[in-house]
Order: sequence, then C-alpha cells, then structure tokens
Amino acid sequence: MDFHRNAAALVTAMATALAGAAGAEEETIPDVSSAPPPQAFVGADLLPPAAKPGECYARVFVPAEFRTDEVRMLKREASQRIEIVPARFETVEEQVLVKEATQRLEIVPAQYEWREEQVLVKPASTRQVEVPAEYEWVEERVLDQPAHTVWKKGRGPIQRVDNATGEILCLVEVPATYKNVRKRVLKSPATTREETIPAEYKTIRKQVQVSPPTTRTIEIPAEYDTVRVRKLAEPEQTRTVEVPAEYQTVTRTLEVSEGQMAWSPILCETNVSPGLVKEIQNALLQAGHDPGPVDGRIGAQTVSAVSSFQRDKGLPSGNLTIATLEALGVEAR
Repeated sequence: MDFHRNAAALVTAMATALAGAAGAEEETIPDVSSAPPPQAFVGADLLPPAAKPGECYARVFVPAEFRTDEVRMLKREASQRIEIVPARFETVEEQVLVKEATQRLEIVPAQYEWREEQVLVKPASTRQVEVPAEYEWVEERVLDQPAHTVWKKGRGPIQRVDNATGEILCLVEVPATYKNVRKRVLKSPATTREETIPAEYKTIRKQVQVSPPTTRTIEIPAEYDTVRVRKLAEPEQTRTVEVPAEYQTVTRTLEVSEGQMAWSPILCETNVSPGLVKEIQNALLQAGHDPGPVDGRIGAQTVSAVSSFQRDKGLPSGNLTIATLEALGVEAR
C-alpha cells in the first residue's frame, strides 16, 4: 500500500510538472495561439477509447502537425533593359606632312684636268761640222827576195863525185820570196757637212678647263612624320537585352492538422517504479537531454529533460506518455 501510495504521488507530481512544461511549450509553438481552441470532450470522448485494465490515460495536448513544402515562386518578371555599347576606338599610324617638297638651285663648278704640253725652248738650227779624212788598212804582196841559185851539200851516195874528198855540192835554184805588208791608205779625203740641230722642247703640266660652270635644279622631297592617331572604329550603339524572369524557391510550412487534446496512455501508480524512472533518466541522458542525477526520482531536471525530448521529437506533451517511453526505447512494465 505504501509503494502504491508513493507511486501515485510520483505520477501525480510528474503529471503536474509535465503539464506545466507543456503549457510553456504551447506558448512557443508557432500559430498555436491563432489556432482555434481544442474542442471539448463530448459524448464518447469523455473516456479513453479502447482502454485495457491496468492502463492509465491522461488528456494530453497533441501539437499541430506541419508539413514543409518548397514552392517555386516568381521573384521578378521578365523584362527588357537597354544597354549602351560604347564606341570602339583604335590607334592607327598615319603619315603627317611636316615639310612640303621644294627645289634648290645648285651651282656645278667648272671641271678642270691636268694635261702635259711640249713648249719650244730652242728652235732648230744648223752647223758646219768637219768630216775628217778616212783611212783604211790594206794588205799588199811585195817581193821580199828575188830568185837566185846557191850551192848546197849533197846528202846521198849518188851525189858523191870524188871518193877522195867525200864532199858533195849541188847548185840549187832558190825561187823568189814574197811577204804581205799592211799599210794605211786614204779612203776619203777630209770634208765638211751641214748638221741640223733639232729644236729643244720642255714638257710642262697645266690645268685645262674641261667643262664650264653650270647650274642644276635639285628636287627636295617632302618630309613626313609617322604619328599615332586614335580613330573611331565603331560608333556608340544601343541594344535591347531580354532579362528572363527570375524565380526563387520558397520554403513554407503548412499546417496538416490542428493541435488538440487527446487521450494518451501514461505512467501511473500501476506501471511506474524507481527502476523504470532510472531507465528513463539513462535514456534521456543518452539522447542528449540532461535529466540530472540518475536516482529514480522525477525532479525538476528530469521533467525539463522530458519536455525538451518531446519537443525535439514532436511528441504530445503534458505527461510522461507511453509514446515518449517508446521514443526513448524504454519498455513500460
């Protein structure tokens, strides 16, 4: 009896705390304040439907269900815009007249050249020259010794006359002898002759004019300078540019069902125990919701953790419902 009494007090405290948390949660749910108030339980709704023995039910607020849709909406209608295409210039090189063509009169000087010339220094003349006599050498054959006879001794035995003396004498005829004599004889007598003395000339160099001085016209061409000039290549233009329509995707939340009060199985004195509360506290801790000390007691931190878990999971709030236990993975015993 004491345990059931304590369990009943525990469930009542949890229900009261969760109801307060649910009330706070209702204030933060969007569009709930503008939604119509929950309908009162009438007729058969006064009692939980299909209730089983040993189960506890409580009326809890089932939050409205919403659906998030993405809608493609027109952000800006199609239009036209006028664009100005600026003029295009280009830089080109041009020849610019700096000085016009002119003429210049130029004097061509006389042309000279060096030439050699024979100048008479002494005219030709004559003179009498003595021509000496000319002699020549001639050979002449002259008689050197006339013919004569002489006695000569004989030389052979036949010529002996007297054996007593042994002398032989012969009278021999000696012919005349001649000799060649060279003598200088007059070939031509001395004379005089007239000799011509040629004129004497001297070679001199002198400058002779070949062509007289003249004038000539010289054409002086025009002078140009190359400059860079910026010229218009294409004039400024306008063009119409079609601007397409612009769309955007808008995310909107649509209410599928309104928030309402409904019967929901909850923990009560028949199915709650300190051990079950510990399991709930451990499950909340693993889900990232701090229930405070895991002591089997439902305190303010545990109630706050349950409300936070229900809010994150979109579960009905206001009590520790069986759906909350199933979401936590805790089995009610």
